[in-house]
Amino acid sequence: MLLTWEAVCADPSLRDLPYKIELNRFNQIIMAPANFQHSRYQGEIAWLLRRLLKGGKAFPEAAIMTTDNVKVPDVVWASRGWLKQHGGKTTAPVAPEICVEVLSPTNTVEEIDAKRALYFEAGAHEVWTCADDGAMCFYHAAGPLPASVLCPKFPVRVKL
Repeated sequence: MLLTWEAVCADPSLRDLPYKIELNRFNQIIMAPANFQHSRYQGEIAWLLRRLLKGGKAFPEAAIMTTDNVKVPDVVWASRGWLKQHGGKTTAPVAPEICVEVLSPTNTVEEIDAKRALYFEAGAHEVWTCADDGAMCFYHAAGPLPASVLCPKFPVRVKL
């Protein structure tokens, strides 16, 4: 039996795990342990997005269906239009406009490059990464950006 995202969400044994989970293209659960600093960066990035961008919402861990199954960015910002169309679904078939990954020591460059490509393929307009020192990198589908086009006032370093 293939494991679906809906089955993962409905499984009571998986509800209170202390880490983020995703599914890969083989319907295998991929786990990423959370830590306090990672969570603090998620919260700070979401707060900054809420403060700096109007016309949408910032929130953590939105499940997005990609060509490599379900991926869950650490933070997303979605416009009102995106929320109206996709906000009530268990898994979004289209990525929100901004997807942010807070890097963990276990992340590899190849993994993050692949996730960035998947988010763009799923419809993201920008994908950002936050390093363990708060340094931000901004990308559009064509490559790196010196700053976000969608949120130009977002800092290049997030301070905790």
